[in-house]
Parts: sequence; structure tokens; C-alpha cells
Amino acid sequence: MLKTIEGIYQNGQIQLATQPQDVSEQSQVLVTFLAPGKIDPIKLRQLIRLETIAGIQQGFDELNAGQTRPIENFVREMQHKSIRFT
Repeated sequence: MLKTIEGIYQNGQIQLATQPQDVSEQSQVLVTFLAPGKIDPIKLRQLIRLETIAGIQQGFDELNAGQTRPIENFVREMQHKSIRFT
């Protein structure tokens, strides 16, 4: 899985801008430090596209492996998550 979340490094710690979804408590990460004010919008869009393609492929792989669940379960889970993070 590839997931990009914006954050800030300060005083030896990384603070994420948003709560990651579908990530376990102990997940392997790669941290990339960006020069302040030098985020290339074209490269950022390319990264988002790659992440989107990887997510779609993961969905197809899960579907082909029979790892699906009823929509009602998904809706219930999303409602539960939105209550916890609001």
C-alpha cells in the first residue's frame, strides 16, 4: 500500500496533518523532507496519480482474491470512523 500524508517535522517529531485511514498501529513508513516552499506541483500531481493507481490496483487484487465484504459493513465502518475523528 502506498499512502501519502502531509505533515510537519518539529523538535524531533513528525506531526501528521490528517489521521491516516486503514493504517495499522505499527506500519513501515518512508519519510521525505521537502525544502520549504519548493514543492513542485507537477511532481506532487504525479505522486498523487501513482498513489491513486496503486490504490485502484489493490482494489482489483482484493476483488479477484475474493476479499470483498457487504456494502452495509463498509458503510457502518465509515460511519464509526467519522464519529471517532470528528
